[in-house]
Amino acid sequence: MTTVQTFVWVVLPYVSLVAFAVGMFWRYKYDAYGWTTRSSQMYETKLLRIGSPLFHVGILLALGGHVLGLLIPAGWTETIGVSEHMYHVAAVAFGVIAAVMVVTGLSILIYRRRTVGRVFSVTTTMDKVMYVFLGAVVGLGVFNTVGINLLNLTGGYPDGYNYRESVAVWFRSLFVLSPDPGDMTGAPLSFQLHAAVAMLLFALVPFTRLVHIFSAPVGYVSRPYLVYRSRDTTVTGNRDPQRGWEPIRRG
Repeated sequence: MTTVQTFVWVVLPYVSLVAFAVGMFWRYKYDAYGWTTRSSQMYETKLLRIGSPLFHVGILLALGGHVLGLLIPAGWTETIGVSEHMYHVAAVAFGVIAAVMVVTGLSILIYRRRTVGRVFSVTTTMDKVMYVFLGAVVGLGVFNTVGINLLNLTGGYPDGYNYRESVAVWFRSLFVLSPDPGDMTGAPLSFQLHAAVAMLLFALVPFTRLVHIFSAPVGYVSRPYLVYRSRDTTVTGNRDPQRGWEPIRRG
């Protein structure tokens, strides 16, 4: 086991986690008003209405597949009657759907940001860095799903690569502080790159617009109603009541 392999598969995951935690704390404490996507909807809406839903729904499907594949051991799904072949077919099918949606949506969003002048003018350096890492993660993930597990472009996995016996085992071992680099070094290079770049992207999240994925409008549930009243034209006085300060009639 080389030093680089040990660093990538044993040290880097925890470094990324610490960078994420510290970054989130810093962002919330010192840049709470910047905790936003910095929406550019006011500059262009036509492409945004198409690209944004495709990208976000596709990402949710992809994340759901990752949760099932990485966190749930193969023995658990087999116990409830889902064979490895059945799981593989379903994972590839939904993975291809998610891949098409994510790639299409992300391509539209990047095209929009690059070609619409007003949108490009508000694009920051961190936005560009984020798109590079996000595009790399998406591209490698699509290649793993379509190129290896569906089309077998590398020629070494005619039935697809069973990452649940290697990548998933390594991922779960991180939670018990006992990662084994050997679980990852035997995986195809594209799977290794996908995991490594994803860890770097995770560390970058607090410093980019991606921070908004950890926001939820929880306050809206308990927020009091906003009451709107029309101007009362029957009020008498020397002058008309000022907008926003109309007296409230009781009784």
